[in-house]
Amino acid sequence: MKTDERTAPAAPAVAGLRERKKRRTRDALLRAALLLFVSQGYDATTVDEITDTVHVSQRTFFRYFANKEEVAFAVQDLVESHFFAELQARPAAEGPLEAMRGAVLATWDTLEQALCDVVPVDLYMRSYQLIESTPALLAVHLRRSTGLEERISRLIAVREGLDADADPRPRVAAAAFCGVMRVTGRLWGRGEDTSVAAIRRMTEAYLDQIGPALAGDWRRAPAEGRGRAG
Repeated sequence: MKTDERTAPAAPAVAGLRERKKRRTRDALLRAALLLFVSQGYDATTVDEITDTVHVSQRTFFRYFANKEEVAFAVQDLVESHFFAELQARPAAEGPLEAMRGAVLATWDTLEQALCDVVPVDLYMRSYQLIESTPALLAVHLRRSTGLEERISRLIAVREGLDADADPRPRVAAAAFCGVMRVTGRLWGRGEDTSVAAIRRMTEAYLDQIGPALAGDWRRAPAEGRGRAG
């Protein structure tokens, strides 16, 4: 049987349209959920409220997300993927800490562009602050951070041509970096300025202290401190 060449391209076109529709529905659910989370709280928001906002069924919601927790961290997954892409793209000549510093600052610098097709960057920042201030979400965030730290250490080991299971340095470097990220995230979340620029400034300032803080003589007080003490 001869195929009608005029109708042959229709199947890919229909498939592409279907995928775009699915993406729009998922993004709409994601935006609706985050808006409800930041406006009335994560615990107070139900799946029914999310689906009612988008005018879809619960069945549709669970087609895209396993639960509220997954939707709460969906954009964070995108941001982490963006960070890893930036880290992999860093020049090979950079040392581990320099590469991680450059990657995270580049992530903040290009965050709006990376997220613009999914959610407004301001909504993401507000949801990030929500994670830092909601006990149930913060516990998940800390657990996820452990996996993130391991992924970073493995990537650093590959960059440096090391075996992460035999050489402790990639894990030490990743632990120091992730520790700074946890501190800055917590302090930023408590502050009044919750902009991308604010967390970028804080991240840069704290990362720049890793080397001096670890290399210095901690038993000797800074000269200014000794002057006041006397």
